[in-house]
Amino acid sequence: MRVLIAEDERMLADSIAEGLRAEALAVDIAYDGDSALERLGVHDYDVLILDRDLPGVHGDDVCRSVVGSGALVRILMLTASADVRSRVAGLSLGADDYLPKPFAFEELLARVHALGRRARPADPPMLERAGVRLDRAHRQVFRGGRYVPLARKEFGVLAELLRADGAVVSAEDLLEKVWDEHIDPFTNTVRTTMMKLRRKLGDPPVIETVPGVGYRIP
Repeated sequence: MRVLIAEDERMLADSIAEGLRAEALAVDIAYDGDSALERLGVHDYDVLILDRDLPGVHGDDVCRSVVGSGALVRILMLTASADVRSRVAGLSLGADDYLPKPFAFEELLARVHALGRRARPADPPMLERAGVRLDRAHRQVFRGGRYVPLARKEFGVLAELLRADGAVVSAEDLLEKVWDEHIDPFTNTVRTTMMKLRRKLGDPPVIETVPGVGYRIP
């Protein structure tokens, strides 16, 4: 899942991003409305965490723009106001959910996951192929009954390969879905992560390289 946080309180935005990245989500941050719209025009996000009172382009206008564009991103609106009138106003703009500040990170995380499931077809709790089983809820991976400890990006790459159900996934798609905007598109990060993932999964190899196209688990 890829998430954009549009929040001008930098410490709050950075704290949310750190927590979400610890859950193996790809996260970008915009500290004002102009930057948020710029990133939304470049990347395909599953969830937008949107502060209503953004500087520059107001959060309400960001929400209107996103909804008017027909983008599939789901919007979780944040605001310091907790009264019913504000919640109704935010939802009437097209936001999918509304969370008043202050909030518990656990609640925000649960809402982000719920919106992410609505942004694209829901995955089953277990992804399994070629003897590899990935438990999304507990973030565990097994091969042939053997537990395979994976780093966050390795887990994310494997999840995308299993989700593809035998189809080829390009390195560009993996960069888009597993990493964030700060990754160099010409980096060998995907190849390096793939090497580590293959080594941890062991023999016989289950991840196939399709030259010039990408990777798959056939």
